[in-house]
Amino acid sequence: MRRSRVLEKLRAGLPVSSIKLNLDNARVAELAAMAGADCLWLDLEHVAADWAVLEAQIYAAKVYDVDVMVRVARGSYSDYIRPLELDAAGIMVPHVMSLEDARAVVRQTRFQPLGRRPLDGGNADGAYAQVGAKEYTAFANQNRFLMLQIEDPEPLPELAAIAALPGVDILFFGPGDFSHALGVPGDFSHPDLVDAKRRVAAAARA
Repeated sequence: MRRSRVLEKLRAGLPVSSIKLNLDNARVAELAAMAGADCLWLDLEHVAADWAVLEAQIYAAKVYDVDVMVRVARGSYSDYIRPLELDAAGIMVPHVMSLEDARAVVRQTRFQPLGRRPLDGGNADGAYAQVGAKEYTAFANQNRFLMLQIEDPEPLPELAAIAALPGVDILFFGPGDFSHALGVPGDFSHPDLVDAKRRVAAAARA
């Protein structure tokens, strides 16, 4: 099973580089991986990607030891765990609205003792059942990352608790939708947006 390059660098206090792709093509993913980024960001929220193409993109990135993070569509636990079972190194969950919402995401995407993610192990992330369940679940909890996207005003009062939640690795501030929520779409210099961005960064650092 493959360790996450993103997590290893973050835990060592090193910066991480990522390239976002809105093109559902494995060759484009391979070219991006060859460019030297640590992670490719693929999208299922705003891109009508085919699952077979997504799988090919993940394989193309892994050839160059590059992580893939998939921004998932908000939906059932299946929408969250399928990219992980294809061996994506992490997922980003958009529009996390509260501490309760964040806890539900952790419960659906982390194995015990952090959550109750449904257990299979027979896919790429579990080496196609070539390792035992205990090794698989412990490895996944340690080497697959969960990123929560803060892009609405609602979760701001609970930012500290969301950031401290066991099983959450990264907070990502989404300025586009936050500006939309404020009624000033595209105004990334709005004082309320700048303040929210700083608050997210402070919560993550703490």
